[in-house]
This record gives sequence, C-alpha cells and structure tokens, in this order.
Amino acid sequence: MTMATRKADFGTTQQPYKMSFTSGGLFLNESVIVAELHVAGEDWKVTLSRALEEGATSLPKAASNRRTLREIVNRLMTLTEDEVRFLVEDAGRQEQQHLLWVATCRAYRFVREFAVEVICDRYIAYQLDLPLESFDIFFDAKADWNEGLASISDSTRNKLRQILFRMMREAGVISDGHRIQSTYLSAQLRQVVEATNPADLAVFPGVVIDGGPS
Repeated sequence: MTMATRKADFGTTQQPYKMSFTSGGLFLNESVIVAELHVAGEDWKVTLSRALEEGATSLPKAASNRRTLREIVNRLMTLTEDEVRFLVEDAGRQEQQHLLWVATCRAYRFVREFAVEVICDRYIAYQLDLPLESFDIFFDAKADWNEGLASISDSTRNKLRQILFRMMREAGVISDGHRIQSTYLSAQLRQVVEATNPADLAVFPGVVIDGGPS
C-alpha cells in the first residue's frame, strides 16, 4: 500500500482545462436533488431539462439557475449509476460531500491536479497550512504552458481561487482556517469509488490506495 501521492496519469492528463466553476461551491443540497431526479440509464441532458422545469435550485434568476444546474450536471455525469444510487439512497452527509468532491475532481482537471499535486503533496510533507498563494503559484506554473489558462483575467482567476477554497472547505479537505485535514472515508464509499477508479482516492489527503506502487 502507498499514501495517495502525485501520479503521472490519473485519467485526466489529456482532458482540457475547463474552468467554469466560478460560482457557488460544492452544491451539495442541489446536487442531491438533481441526482434524485435522474433516471438510471437516461441521458443527463434529459435530467438537466427536468431539473430546469422543476426548479431544482432556489436561485432567483433564470440565467443563474440554468448555469448552476449545468455545472451540477457536468459533475454528476462523471459518476457511475452505482455511485449516483449511493449518493441518493445510502450516503450520509459527509459521504455525499466526499463523493461530490470526487465528481468535481473528475469534471475539472485543474481541481484534480491541485488536489493531488498541492494538497496531498503538502500533506505528505507535513505542510498542513494552505495559504491562498499556493493557488497562485500553482496557477502560474500551469499557465506557463497552457494558453487557455494564461488568457484568464485576474478577476476570474481570483474568483476561481475563492470558489476552489470554498469547495475544499465544504468537502472537508481543508478546515475553515485553511489547514489540510486527513480524510476518513467510510468503507462503503471507498468500495463504490474503487469499483470505478481506485486512483480517484488520491484526491483525498491521508487516504491510502491499495495495490499502488511502493
């Protein structure tokens, strides 16, 4: 067994950087509502339409509601049907938070890489404080070789940093004081995630991956 550390390939290496997580946060309550509306086997576009019709969020503006639901569906569609079923039927609140963090990391390459290359690496090095500057340093390093990231405005970049830190707090990855926290996954959640991709456990600081390289 080995501690979850940075790997060269987590299945997202070729995934483009989609940086649309500029509002909200983990959307726990809204995500569970949308997942409950999903019919196993149906296209998530159908689920999105149903969620829009039934007003799955409490946002007052139609445009904001539509944008938020699209982002929620973008994350939920990375989950398998078994994971969606677990989210809706069996998971407690903390398990829901953890599973939605997995979905977020699958949906956004940047978030996943930050979780693995910054959060987990700092955890292993016992550097448990996570200053806001860690985002800026990481972003600059990625933007050096990615034109899409380099073209993002300072205001959008600051918003991305704000939302990412909020998501990490809501997922229990960091504390309110921006300290990296050990993650304790339930046996059932771990089993569900491992059935899809054991490498996804690497987005949680302190979680051990079975069968990994020593």
